[in-house]
Amino acid sequence: MIMKYRIDKDTLLNTLSVWNSLLKKKVHLIACGGTALTLLNIKESTKDVDFLVPEESEYKYLVRLLEDLGYKNTGGAGWATDKGFIFDLYPGKKIFMTELLESPLKIGNNISLKEFEYIYVGILNFYDLIISKIFRYSTVDIDDCLVLFRAKKTEINIEELKERFFETSSYDVSDEKNKKHLTHFLNTLRKEGLIS
Repeated sequence: MIMKYRIDKDTLLNTLSVWNSLLKKKVHLIACGGTALTLLNIKESTKDVDFLVPEESEYKYLVRLLEDLGYKNTGGAGWATDKGFIFDLYPGKKIFMTELLESPLKIGNNISLKEFEYIYVGILNFYDLIISKIFRYSTVDIDDCLVLFRAKKTEINIEELKERFFETSSYDVSDEKNKKHLTHFLNTLRKEGLIS
């Protein structure tokens, strides 16, 4: 059953359109987390908004604009107004605690969704999306990985996923724990008949 949260794809794109109308420089936003699944039309909505802003100068510029619009930092990566939802903006190539191998702006590392005059909206590639969620490994994250895998199974090579996972995890302090999470996730995929 799809849970109904506060932010759907249209509402999010409308908000980004307002931001775009106030910008004077290019900003690249790469959707990750549940936001990526919402923009891919895999989930109906998401409870908060997660974007990587890979270029540091673009991140600083966007944050200044948000501050001018009345957004306040809610702690960590979060930005919100009193009446709005939280935008988690991650500078560089680190989502939550997961450091990606490469910039999400590198060709093949994001799926282009929409280009406004100043805002480029992409979606993180499926491998890094799954990896970042397995590293966190909450129930919601694993459910999101399963939903993504079911929807995009033909576009996800399990061997490529494992290879990229192991390389990413080798740089992480929780390498052994990450590998256990991957084993559990792969076993879940097998139980559901999604892989052999």
